[in-house]
Amino acid sequence: MAAYAAITLVWPGTALDALWVLNKRGHEGLATMGRIAAAGFAVLSLALACAALGWFRRRRWGWVLGLTIIAINMAGDLGQLFIGERWKGAVGVVIAGAVLGYMLRQRVRNYFQSS
Repeated sequence: MAAYAAITLVWPGTALDALWVLNKRGHEGLATMGRIAAAGFAVLSLALACAALGWFRRRRWGWVLGLTIIAINMAGDLGQLFIGERWKGAVGVVIAGAVLGYMLRQRVRNYFQSS
């Protein structure tokens, strides 16, 4: 989705824009930033791809990168709570918290330490 966002922000007005109907408000805000927002999403997409590669190869750095990305995401969701997006923020915190809880389990940590 991060790559999709980057592509549609760099090349607006294509058929790909149809999916933005799910988050019109977000698209309006990002579209005003144009290529700057697209660059951020491109970097995020690359970070996510690297985390996935490290995760599937059982590399410790992949686990750390994934953990970092989810923690940053959770911080953003907490921020949503404070700016008035209570449901969106609450759902994000619960989901990110569950993922972090899973990633921090001893069995998962051991899986990456043995590689």
